[in-house]
Amino acid sequence: MVNIKDILDVLPQNIRNIIAKVKELEKLQEIRLKVNKPLIFQFGEREIIEDYNVSYEDINNILKRMSNYSIYSIEDEMKQGYITIKGGHRVGICGNCIIENNIVKTIKNVSSLNIRICREIIGCSDKVMPRILKDNNVLNTIIISPPKCGKTTLIRDITRNISNGINSSGLKGKNICVIDERSEICASSNGIPQLNVGIRTDVMDNCPKSQGIMMAIRSMAPDVIVCDEIGTYEDVKSILSALNCGVNLITTIHGFGIEDLKSRDVFKDVINNRIFQKAIVLSCRKGIGTVEYIYDFFSETTIRGAENA
Repeated sequence: MVNIKDILDVLPQNIRNIIAKVKELEKLQEIRLKVNKPLIFQFGEREIIEDYNVSYEDINNILKRMSNYSIYSIEDEMKQGYITIKGGHRVGICGNCIIENNIVKTIKNVSSLNIRICREIIGCSDKVMPRILKDNNVLNTIIISPPKCGKTTLIRDITRNISNGINSSGLKGKNICVIDERSEICASSNGIPQLNVGIRTDVMDNCPKSQGIMMAIRSMAPDVIVCDEIGTYEDVKSILSALNCGVNLITTIHGFGIEDLKSRDVFKDVINNRIFQKAIVLSCRKGIGTVEYIYDFFSETTIRGAENA
């Protein structure tokens, strides 16, 4: 489900008029805007280049609308290179980075925006749930996927299912804490999730995973921790600490399969210690969210057969 209204609300009228003429908006993935360059709509592998050059005034207008006409109020988000707007849509930002003490303080003179469309697909995880559950327990699972193949959409729906419970599988609802570092899983606004992540889910929004995981364990007593896009030694260290505390984990990583994961030094401890029990590998081969295979780290077996998650 895509709430295009949340996107239209931050766009100037002239760009809204162009979008109104675009067909198959339900498949739209990105809106790319660059000063003095054509407006581009991205539909997976297909793109539409409009006969309209984006102006600096367009970019500035969008920034004002995203910040409720107070750019200063979003400077903390801008220094990360993106802003998450209502509906969970993520807006990437490029421009002149202001550096202090080798750290990006903010971004000025913004020249490019990339509006990435957030989709909530209720039930998209139903087919994979039996593979990551055992005896009313959640198996430690990693979702491996290239960009734009639906890993965040899938982990969000897995969170909803585990949080609410699944009567048909005998799964009782679990207490979950989502460490939502980029506000993509839950799309929180003023700390409140805007997307359906279940009734037993607590969210630490805009919190680094390496800190948020341990904070959650100390304060919220979760059964399961969910986080997106691990990739650093600090992330892996915090994951190991969580599992030593008896908490289960669902997470994602950019990649192309198990061999890709095994080739990265940062994940050697994870692989050697068999931290994860299952891996779900996604692609776009038969559409966004294609499950290429599910891998069992303990038996080193693979369940193949692509299907849309």
